[in-house]
Amino acid sequence: MAALKSDSLSLRGPALQFARPSCPDNYKRNARWRSPQAAVIPNFHLPMRSLEVKNSLYKLHNVVHLCWYDIKALRLITAIKTPYLPDGRFDLEAYDDLVNMQIVNGAEGIIVGGTTGEGQLMSWDEHIMLIGHTVNCFGGSIKVIGNTGSNSTREAIHATEQGFAVGMHGALHINPYYGKTSKEGMVSHFESVLSMGPSIIYNVPSRTGQDIPPHVIHTIAQSAYLAGVKECVGNDRVKQYTDNGIAVWSGNDDECHDSRWSYGATGVISVASNLVPGLMRELMFGGKNPSLNAKLMPLIEWLFEEPNPIGLNTALAQLGVVRPVFRLPYVPLPLAKRVEFVDLVKEIGRENFVGEKDVQVLDDDDFILIGRY
Repeated sequence: MAALKSDSLSLRGPALQFARPSCPDNYKRNARWRSPQAAVIPNFHLPMRSLEVKNSLYKLHNVVHLCWYDIKALRLITAIKTPYLPDGRFDLEAYDDLVNMQIVNGAEGIIVGGTTGEGQLMSWDEHIMLIGHTVNCFGGSIKVIGNTGSNSTREAIHATEQGFAVGMHGALHINPYYGKTSKEGMVSHFESVLSMGPSIIYNVPSRTGQDIPPHVIHTIAQSAYLAGVKECVGNDRVKQYTDNGIAVWSGNDDECHDSRWSYGATGVISVASNLVPGLMRELMFGGKNPSLNAKLMPLIEWLFEEPNPIGLNTALAQLGVVRPVFRLPYVPLPLAKRVEFVDLVKEIGRENFVGEKDVQVLDDDDFILIGRY
C-alpha cells in the first residue's frame, strides 16, 4: 500500500466503490458532463493535516478509548524484525511468517518499523506501507503499533496521521534526537503528536543522547491518548511511573522480569521475543520465574553485545526464518559469535525458537550486504 500523500488521497478498494452510471445508446459525446453525486460523501474525512485529525478523525471517542485501554493492558509486545529480499526490498512473505509466529506463541502486540525493525533505514513510504500491510493482514489478531516518531515534529505529525489513516492501533514516539531540544520543547513535541491517537513514549537515552525526565512524562500524562512509556533507563524509573499510575513497558529484555514482577511494569517491549516468543510470554504471564529468567540471560546478553538489531538479524538468518540479507550499515556478527549462537540454541532447546529448520553456522559468503535499495 502506498503511503498517503498530504495534499490528495485516492480512495480505492472494496470499502469505497461507486456505481458507474449507465450510458444509453444515444449518448452524445458533446453532452454536458456532471460530477457524479454518489462520489460526494458528506462529513467523510481522512487525516490530511493535523487540524483535520484533531477535529474529525478521532471524534470516534469510543473506538479510540478502546484502543487506548487495550494498549495499556498489553504485557508482551514484540519489536518485530523486518526481513529483506536479496535486492533489499521487504520480504513480505518472511515478514508475515514472523508476525504469525508471534501471534501463535502469544504475543499481544508488535512494534512495526521500530529500531529493531530498522525503521531508521526505511523511507516513509516503506514505513507506512508496512504498517498498513500489517494491519490488513493481522490487525484482528494482534495490536499493531507503528513507529511514527521523528526528531522533526512536522515529520512525526505527518507520519502519525498516515499511520492512523491506514489503521494502526497506536503509535510509538521517541524524543527528538541529535538536534535535541529543551524540556519545554519535548512537551510541545509530544503534545503535538499525542492529539492524534493512542501513543507510547519511548525513552532510550543511549540512542537519542537525551533522557526524557519524569517531569516531561508527568506533564504529558494529562493527555487522554498517552498509553504509557517504553522505559530503558532502569527499574527505579519504572517504579516512579507505576507508583503514579502511568503504564510502563520495560525496554530492556535483561531487566523485564524484575520490571514486571517487582517494579509494577505492565510488561515488556521485547527484542528477544522475535526468537523465543513462547518463553518470553511465560516470563511475562506466569509469575515470578527467576530460573527461566536466568536461563534466558545468556541469549539476551548475546543479542546485545553489538548494537541491536545486529545480533537478532544474525540469529534469525541462522535459524533459517529470514534470508541472510542486511541493509547497511548493519553487518552480521563475526564467525565466533555465530558459532556461539548455535550453542545457545542447543542449550535452551531448538523447540523454543521460531522456525522449523535446523540452526546452522552461516559462512561470511552466505550474507548479502545492501547499500543501495
